Amino acid sequence: MPFGEVTITLEDVATLTGLAIDGDAVVVDIPDEDWSAMCLRLLGQAPTDLGGGVIWITWLRETFDELPLSASPQMTEQFARAYALSLMGGVLFSDRSGGSVHLQYLLLVEDWRKAGRFAWGAAVLSYLYREMGRSALQMTASSSLGGDFGGWSALLMIWTWERFPHTSPLHAVTGALITQDEVSRGLRWLPAHTRQHGDRFYLYKLLFDECTTFVVSI
Repeated sequence: MPFGEVTITLEDVATLTGLAIDGDAVVVDIPDEDWSAMCLRLLGQAPTDLGGGVIWITWLRETFDELPLSASPQMTEQFARAYALSLMGGVLFSDRSGGSVHLQYLLLVEDWRKAGRFAWGAAVLSYLYREMGRSALQMTASSSLGGDFGGWSALLMIWTWERFPHTSPLHAVTGALITQDEVSRGLRWLPAHTRQHGDRFYLYKLLFDECTTFVVSI
């Protein structure tokens, strides 16, 4: 980059989120089967109206709110897929709809072995750049002072705090309590009481690590 310019890099994504930046490319294909049939096969349930393959995140969270203690291995996988789909549509690859996700992302977690080999961090950064680019072009075309964009906006926020700490309201006052080996570096910017209950960075990484191990063992 030219002198004096900064931007989010793959290294930033890896250190801040813990997501893999090396691995297979995250490519989404359109399935041959009906959306409802695919939803039933991979989730075990399907909403009455999919609307062209788009599903509401609120339906996912309400339907798969709590895994029963007596859940079978198949049901456990279905709940894990629902959680992953909710996270992809609501956080990592969110769009400006604010509450829906396309079922094509469900294919990314059909096979947990393959899911564990994807370069999720690279895909997240690429998607965020695309969304910010679209927003910038729309702002230019309409002469607007601001515009919405999809993608993981929290990554942009925490990267800003990491590079320009004086802009953060938290100032990483408890950052010394966390080591790089234990969690993602981005976690140090969260209040202490949210680390065990609200950290999407670490939970997302654990999801694929644990589910891949689970599927291989059954």
